[in-house]
Amino acid sequence: RAVVLRGDLERLGRYDEHRVRQRFRDGFAPGNTWVIEVDGAFAGCVALRPDGGAYWLEHFYLDAGLQGAGIGTAVLRGLLERCDREGATVRLNVLRGSAARRLYERHGFTLESEDDVDVFMARGPAPGSV
Repeated sequence: RAVVLRGDLERLGRYDEHRVRQRFRDGFAPGNTWVIEVDGAFAGCVALRPDGGAYWLEHFYLDAGLQGAGIGTAVLRGLLERCDREGATVRLNVLRGSAARRLYERHGFTLESEDDVDVFMARGPAPGSV
């Protein structure tokens, strides 16, 4: 989190080395989290936290050197297929101005609300998926 988000957090004037790590620790739930590996090496992580009949996509971090190679797309597609089978809405928040927002928009996420730092998005189940 601290490494992947640093540029965006600095751009927003919100980078604090200790706070960024503590926010990850506070929200970390091992049972909802997957490690992403590429060629047997740690590449990132992602969490899918249940919230009633929906899920929150959280802590989706991929090594900067691996971004843009389709890995994040493949991981996201797999998680969304799982949620679609359950008929579940998926919510997330992304930092304002983050390139990751385009990834989410390509997969059907739309704007719910935003503030000075975060953009909140949601995606309902794909049509015909349930």
